Amino acid sequence: MSQALHDAMMASTAWPFEEARKLLARLEKHPETSPVLFETGYGPSGLPHIGTFGEVARTAMVRHAFECLAPGVETHLIAFSDDMDGMRKIPPNLPNQEMLKAHIGKPLSRVPDPFGTHESYAAHNNARLRAFLDEFGFAYEFMSSTATYASGAFDAALLRMIAVYDEVMAIILPTLGPERRATYSPFLPVSPKTGRVLQVPLLGRDAAAGTILFADEDGTRTELPVTGGHVKCQWKADWALRWFALGVDYEMAGKDLIDSVTLSSKIVRALGGTPPEGFNYELFLDDNGEKISKTRGNGLTIEEWLRYASPESLALFMYQAPRKAKRLYFDVIPRAVDDYLQFLKAYRGQDGAEAIRNPVWHIHAGHPPAEDVPLTFALLLNLVSASNSEDRSVLWGFIRRYDKTLSPEKHPLLDRLVDYAITYFHDFVKPAKSFRPPTDKERAALADLKDRFATLADETPDADGEAIQAVVYEVGKAHGFEPLRDWFSALYEVLLGQSQGPRFGSFVALYGLGETVALLERALAGGLAAPARS
Repeated sequence: MSQALHDAMMASTAWPFEEARKLLARLEKHPETSPVLFETGYGPSGLPHIGTFGEVARTAMVRHAFECLAPGVETHLIAFSDDMDGMRKIPPNLPNQEMLKAHIGKPLSRVPDPFGTHESYAAHNNARLRAFLDEFGFAYEFMSSTATYASGAFDAALLRMIAVYDEVMAIILPTLGPERRATYSPFLPVSPKTGRVLQVPLLGRDAAAGTILFADEDGTRTELPVTGGHVKCQWKADWALRWFALGVDYEMAGKDLIDSVTLSSKIVRALGGTPPEGFNYELFLDDNGEKISKTRGNGLTIEEWLRYASPESLALFMYQAPRKAKRLYFDVIPRAVDDYLQFLKAYRGQDGAEAIRNPVWHIHAGHPPAEDVPLTFALLLNLVSASNSEDRSVLWGFIRRYDKTLSPEKHPLLDRLVDYAITYFHDFVKPAKSFRPPTDKERAALADLKDRFATLADETPDADGEAIQAVVYEVGKAHGFEPLRDWFSALYEVLLGQSQGPRFGSFVALYGLGETVALLERALAGGLAAPARS
């Protein structure tokens, strides 16, 4: 790497570099830190959603930016699953609800898998998460809370927690209401009799012996060691325990966890450690503007996004404006795909400081692919719609006629987009299509457009999108459409059965002048829409 490029990274306003510089300052204060440890957390109480992936993707971007600023410094990424947490309620979108009711309160890793595919509910959800992280190519180590507690990896930190018990209580208790304050303990024992994680007050503790005393569910006074997986820590104490025991240097969290980050950081200091660096990102919202929840199952799953678009488009959605709340629903997918293609195209003409500001540089860890994709996802969706075909070979026939240099073999990304467009159209566009008949004013303009396109097809059959768009503008102006967007809305609603679409000239160039003339003829003859109401 050149010194000029390194200097550009040190000055870059791209948020991964801003975060990486915080870690660089931390390393200068604590040069003994090795490797620099990044962590992301996952609570497998519900099926993984895209927000979970987003945290890993964003953390990976910061990790790569840091590695560029500090070459030679070892880094490590942990994806940590809190699968020892007790199942407090049953997500309504799960099968076998009655079976699950018998396991309320047990660690998620001890709850049977309602899907019947894994040894536990947590294992099922963990596998879903890991499968996608692996598919995307993240370099990470998966860690299970259950396994880590049971292995003894947290034992030293747990003994330290009981030694500073009073300090931890002094941090947490002022944040609780009177009723919760009377029963709170940072330690949650796992009942030897029922296997449930108990939120009970402690009757006693022995810091020297490393044990706690509590009343089990049947009232039996029970003493357990805090080590070896016999207890787990309450949420904020658990987060602090993990940071302290593992030596976490960086972890980001959602805006709803700002208070938790503050309290967990205080507990880490009480334990004798240093809280990690990180930032608070905004939450994702569903189509109703409500927070996405694993338990409720609203919003999108990872698998759903990948059914309709590429992992790269999802990574771009995560990269853009992480501190801004965004709707995360099916209708954001086409825009994300086309934004990705636009950034990828721009990258080819960029270098130095300009290149490292481009999101695709961060998405692809500094090595974006070189493939050119000359068609937008929006255009492909409208090609599927207008051609009335979901046959990929038919669609490639239109594409090859538009540009003979294009082929599935030489343009694999475009080929994938064709499949995504077919699937997205079938599931979302087709069911919502609603053609309408033209008004008298629109009918006259459409007839004029048909005649001009027919002439253009005869005189200039290879007219490009710009030339075709010019004709569309001329017709709209000639027939008094003001503003002109009313004319384009009419084209989309009458010809394509939707309220909006791509640049119309580009669509006609892809679909073909002759085919568009035929489409206009069918619309004028009433073949696309129901008859106008009298």
